[in-house]
Amino acid sequence: MDNKYLQIYHDYVEKIESGALRSQSKLPSEHELCQQYGTSRETVRKALHLLSQNGLIQKIKGKGSFVLPVEQMDFPVSGLVSFKELAAKMGKPSQTRVISLEALAADDKTASYLRVKSTTPIWKVVRTRTISGETIILDKDYFLQQIVPKLTVSVCESSIYEYLEEELDIPISFAKKEITVEKATAEDRECLDLEGYPMVVVVRNYVHLEDAMLFQYTESRHRPDKFRFIDFARR
Repeated sequence: MDNKYLQIYHDYVEKIESGALRSQSKLPSEHELCQQYGTSRETVRKALHLLSQNGLIQKIKGKGSFVLPVEQMDFPVSGLVSFKELAAKMGKPSQTRVISLEALAADDKTASYLRVKSTTPIWKVVRTRTISGETIILDKDYFLQQIVPKLTVSVCESSIYEYLEEELDIPISFAKKEITVEKATAEDRECLDLEGYPMVVVVRNYVHLEDAMLFQYTESRHRPDKFRFIDFARR
């Protein structure tokens, strides 16, 4: 099977996301791409179709393919992306600070989020995220201890998902997300550089394993001017 279309696709994903190809830039013609990659027009069209379906380019009949705007601080509604992965994509200086890490018994409210009995052992992690010198995200994570038996400050400062997937071999699968705009709390004002904004965008994640078990609840509170929450749909 010819997988050269994937090479073309990944080459242009890298060029677009790195900024080497800017918004509204025109891609080489199909003929030029065939010559460049030494492949067929069918393979080139398959790669361009994949770029189009993933919201990276727009194909305009009679004119060619053009790069769509890619905002480096966009936060995807679809998919599960860790802050470490997002920060790497943005290419901006970032820092995670652990406010607290506690092993405790779930109270009634947290237990209802995780669909477990009250007093079930859980981890509670509170962290702030700083990008380019501004603290703009407050994350509160709750994990079932039966799934995550150990957590450390150093893991929480780096990437919990990286630790779960690569060291504990825990297969994270999918999440249900709820997004609301809410009045900033005293905690938000204390922890975040809100710059006078009275509201925050709150993303609540209910994260499941491959066997559909709910093992994490997250409340992520964002300064509203710094992130767009996006998805891409094509008819």
